[in-house]
Amino acid sequence: METKNQKSNVLAIIVMILLFGMISFVTNLASPMGDILKNQFSVANWMGTLGVLANFIAYAVMGIPAGNMLQKMGYKKTALIAVGVGFIGVAIQTLSGTITSNAAFGVYLLGAFVAGFSMCMLNIVVNPMLNKLGGGGNKGNQLIQIGGSFNSLMGTACIFLTGVLIPNGIKNAVISDVFPLMYLALGIFALAFIVIFMTAIPENAPQAVVKEKSEVGPMSFRHFVLGAIAIFVYVGVEVGIPNVLQKWLQNGGLTAESGAEAIAATVTATYWFLMLVGRLGGAAIAAKVSAKSMLSAVSFIGLLLVLGAIFMNPETTVNLPVFRGTEGFGSALVPINAALLVLCGLCTSVMWGGIFNLAVEGLGKHTEKASGIFMALVCGGGILPFIQNGVVDITGDYLTSYWVIILGMGYMLFYALIGSKVTKRAD
Repeated sequence: METKNQKSNVLAIIVMILLFGMISFVTNLASPMGDILKNQFSVANWMGTLGVLANFIAYAVMGIPAGNMLQKMGYKKTALIAVGVGFIGVAIQTLSGTITSNAAFGVYLLGAFVAGFSMCMLNIVVNPMLNKLGGGGNKGNQLIQIGGSFNSLMGTACIFLTGVLIPNGIKNAVISDVFPLMYLALGIFALAFIVIFMTAIPENAPQAVVKEKSEVGPMSFRHFVLGAIAIFVYVGVEVGIPNVLQKWLQNGGLTAESGAEAIAATVTATYWFLMLVGRLGGAAIAAKVSAKSMLSAVSFIGLLLVLGAIFMNPETTVNLPVFRGTEGFGSALVPINAALLVLCGLCTSVMWGGIFNLAVEGLGKHTEKASGIFMALVCGGGILPFIQNGVVDITGDYLTSYWVIILGMGYMLFYALIGSKVTKRAD
């Protein structure tokens, strides 16, 4: 019986990790799509981020209801509903590419919003489930980091493939150019639905969803409240760094290079690749190094890297291996500022797992509800890049917008060192 349960747990872990990858693929598609929307409909930078904002605002709307759904329906049913909603969301986005009028902009945003519901529900399933299957603590953090590694791999693939599909200029690209990625996403959702349906996933006993008094809910735990804010900030930082980086490189940051769109996509994909590397490294050491120590170190290093990117002279360049569009693979001179921002991927890679692990420490039976609150605040992934791009429009300088990232890194360092201290535990 024990062997059977172990096999079931292994399969459940694999399924959760695959879902982690789906979250990243669909979410990361919104960033290059923002650039396409900006140019196809001739709008400002901040309007080009509305797809990202729509995707993440869905978290604010669905976070707590999805947490309640998880409590009442369990992991498997919630995951199946989430995958079905994701299929519909991507299908709507695909439909927008067949519309020739300006209405396509609104249809795409609707699809991004619906897809955001799915990503929210999947996150609510994946994170507590991996933490649970790992037994919590450092082991739970280790599994979350492994899942995050596949998440980064799919994010890297999405950004890179976008650059491959539109090597001749994003300024002339339209939504239909990325249909192959949308078809791939639809296929992944369809396959995932079948696999999840046929897989036995360990469940908690269904719970009645009741309105808890504030004094016994997760919001009564100071370290959780500050951790929830840290999640809001973190997702904004994670998304904002590559989002603005790619726009900067496409719009003047690579003045000396041809095929700027493809090169910019490759450089941005490298950020996500380094997140993969960081998460693999984090998973390898997470059982021995505390989440607090890990989060403190990467927040401090990330702070230094972004400061360097702001103040370094962009005329100073470094040679990076890149995809050059029709010219194939090669190397390109890239501003040192971009290289420093790319290195931030190593830092942001382990932040999610660290914050989640620290924030749910001692919550006990309130963990599932806390996960829903977490997901509501993932909307920071849309709000902070929106603000960052607004700074770009106001100042006309992409690098100045990274002061928004500096504030975010500073807060996460504070949370790791001070805010994460557990002063109260659930009975």
